[in-house]
Amino acid sequence: MRTAFFTHPRFFEHDMGAGHPECPARLEAIDEALRSTGLIEQLDLRRPRAAHWNELQMAHDAVYLSTIRQRLQDVQGVEQLDPDTAANPFTLDAALHAAGAALQATELVCSGELRRAFCAVRPPGHHATRSKAMGFCFFNNAALAVRAALSRHGLTRVALVDFDVHHGNGSEDILAGDERVLMVGLFEHPLYPYSGVPPLAANMHNLPLAAHTGGQEVRELIRSHWMPALERFRPELIVISAGFDAHQLDPLGLIRLTEVDYAWITEQLVDVANRHAQGRIVSTLEGGYHVWALARSVCAHLRVLNEP
Repeated sequence: MRTAFFTHPRFFEHDMGAGHPECPARLEAIDEALRSTGLIEQLDLRRPRAAHWNELQMAHDAVYLSTIRQRLQDVQGVEQLDPDTAANPFTLDAALHAAGAALQATELVCSGELRRAFCAVRPPGHHATRSKAMGFCFFNNAALAVRAALSRHGLTRVALVDFDVHHGNGSEDILAGDERVLMVGLFEHPLYPYSGVPPLAANMHNLPLAAHTGGQEVRELIRSHWMPALERFRPELIVISAGFDAHQLDPLGLIRLTEVDYAWITEQLVDVANRHAQGRIVSTLEGGYHVWALARSVCAHLRVLNEP
């Protein structure tokens, strides 16, 4: 069964302004790499639906949703929501389809129609808290996938793995204290959003990394911290916040991973999923701002996800 690849034309139209690192060129580079390597022919290509507003309440406050809906509907040109996060007239539709991709992928993986899925989405989601857009994010795609698996699809244990170089503060805000969820993450510390140490609850297992930490050290930390926690938890589904900005070439972080390290991390997660979760994985794109390092890393991630 081929890994599904969810993307949508609207993701290329969301634009936060000239020079912004979270730009359409990120997905363009991924698309070019998939085509040039022939990997695209091995994937099950899907176009996602948009999320419904009532679905977003699984992760976000109703007041926040009403406020952000009105603000994004009224955008003219490019408007700043905060120093890092901006919107244009296509942002709302792109964000709804990004959330919809995560929800649709989760539905199809949990139903058995798919085994694994990767959502090549923009905007990303893991910094969006219950009540705030921040860090380039509007709706928390990964947290929505986790909540949907639990509330809609009958699962009782879902793991969220976040290997973005920035702490997934929004996911932690939404999921901390829910004993049905285990979140394991790594991130450079101290670095935006300056959180994650200490974790908010016992179901959060964070690995703060010093600047310039290399791949071998990250692998040892994953072996000694993530893997025992995942084995004890025995997840029925793994959701991945797949940020590739811990790559050594990325301009927004100082961790020294390579695409080989991302392939290794994915192999460990596939092994856990095969033993405990019927192989089920939903991965959704977060960061990664050196476009060709991002593209190579996504290809490495997808090759492993697509293995039998």
